[in-house]
Amino acid sequence: MPSFTSAGVEIAYDDLQPQGQRIALLIHGFASNRFEAWRRTGWYAAFERRGARVIALDLRGHGESGKPHDPAAYADGRLAADAIALMDHLGIGQADVVGYSMGARTALALACAAPGRVANLVLGGIGGRTLDASDPGGRQAMIQAMLADDPDTIEAPLPRGFRQFADAQGEDRRALAAVLEASGPPLDLVALGALTMPVLVTAGSRDPLAGDPADLARRFAQGRAVSLPGLDHFSAIPHAATKSAVFDFLDGFDEDDFPPFE
Repeated sequence: MPSFTSAGVEIAYDDLQPQGQRIALLIHGFASNRFEAWRRTGWYAAFERRGARVIALDLRGHGESGKPHDPAAYADGRLAADAIALMDHLGIGQADVVGYSMGARTALALACAAPGRVANLVLGGIGGRTLDASDPGGRQAMIQAMLADDPDTIEAPLPRGFRQFADAQGEDRRALAAVLEASGPPLDLVALGALTMPVLVTAGSRDPLAGDPADLARRFAQGRAVSLPGLDHFSAIPHAATKSAVFDFLDGFDEDDFPPFE
């Protein structure tokens, strides 16, 4: 397992290097890891078939990376800083950055912190609800779900689903709760509007956690949105329709497929 140290925490990653010149940095979502989010669901193979070099990390608190239980270890944009540090570690100047759910928020934070490092930005599993500063995604309910002694006591379907997913992956639930406790401030809409790279926002039409992807996409100078019919937060990431939307975008999208916002 290749790894490096970022701000005192060991970060595990994969670096798959075919002959092509294109580089894709993949950032997984909450309670997931690089294997579950990207390899098992066919994303590694799909990128490799296109000749892309694939970089994917386990975010701190997840997978094979270090798992501090102190929320301070995840504060102040630390997840995005780890991703940038991985690019530095591998000598990568710029990449297509693809994130899903919390990984999409991390990818967005990376783009705002270091816009020159992002050629194209793909934000999956988020949408208009990301702009809600009140309690996006029911963060407190998610924390309680991670810390609950008995998962049968979790009544809300979405937190219960994430708890079941975390248990299935064998994740450290105290570390996951610390990740949530350190969630950052609301999005800076001015910073979003200043991003000049092409941005794709995509989410399932049955994803209550994301909301309408168009509501977020219109905040970007070159934002495009795709709503995936019939898919929810968990079913969207492995689905062929998601891959089709992402690769149509990365391979040179057609304006007729991604019409501008009025």
